[in-house]
Amino acid sequence: MNFRKLVQRHRGLIPFMTLIILVLLVGINAPVFLTVGSILTTMTDTATLFIMAAGITFVIMLGGIDLSGQSTVALASIVCSMSVVHWGYAAIPLAILTGMVVGLISGLVHVHFKLPSFIATLAVGSVAASAALLLSGERSVPISAENRDTYFFWIVGETLGIPNQIIVGFVVLLVSLCIERFTKFGYWSRAVGSGEPAALAIGVPITQVKVTALVLSGAFAGFAGLVLGARLGSGSPTIANETLLPAIAAIVVGGTAITGGTGSVIYTLIGALMISVVRIGMTFIGVDIFAQQIVFGVLIVIAAAATIDRSKLSIVK
Repeated sequence: MNFRKLVQRHRGLIPFMTLIILVLLVGINAPVFLTVGSILTTMTDTATLFIMAAGITFVIMLGGIDLSGQSTVALASIVCSMSVVHWGYAAIPLAILTGMVVGLISGLVHVHFKLPSFIATLAVGSVAASAALLLSGERSVPISAENRDTYFFWIVGETLGIPNQIIVGFVVLLVSLCIERFTKFGYWSRAVGSGEPAALAIGVPITQVKVTALVLSGAFAGFAGLVLGARLGSGSPTIANETLLPAIAAIVVGGTAITGGTGSVIYTLIGALMISVVRIGMTFIGVDIFAQQIVFGVLIVIAAAATIDRSKLSIVK
């Protein structure tokens, strides 16, 4: 068996093996990273990134892209922070609903005006970012310690020594896997990502699938905004700055093809952990946070080049 066939057969293991190698490399250079406390902190930091990336995964599996996630997270965090004061637990569904509305608008613009998904979501994301600035008065909206402990204890607390954010991330993973593997939407998504003409021929409602994917992406971004706002104790129009590129990097580095058809949220989780380990490694050696974006950009190029299906390059989705 030649090397190429060997790689193809074990392709699903490559992201996991890469993650292990990265952990060991960072651990060798900074042994403190391999302590239980540091590993739990890394997983906690990864949770919000994974939640946001999990939603975008559904869109990328179609061969599309959602560039509104960062703005949606910010808007949802502000809606949550402002509403929890008056409506308590209702702030939770309101944050998710905010993301769903952004996703729905993106989906409708995408399918009805027949615009590429990156144009539709970039435009709607700009609107969401402006709405976040206007709604917040261009400032952070704090969540009081009392409200934080009362309504968001399931995010900011611990259970048996494990930060609740890790548990929340695990629940999101389970929900995502159920959507991906046990629903018609999950089956249709793979069909559309593999080829729209063939999917249309077997009766897949392509328009419905595309809108649903963007609504799901928005819902996950809304939930990520809720989690991030609760963790930091405030909502802010800049709370999710510099998160979009790492989220997309997590998806493609994990092995989901940017052209759609192949991939899984489980790979996105591995990719998100890889991004967190790389980020921590760069922090240990003193790489500036803005310079880190260069690394994530390079990772996207390399991962996309490795997973892209060039037979689909003529199709704009």
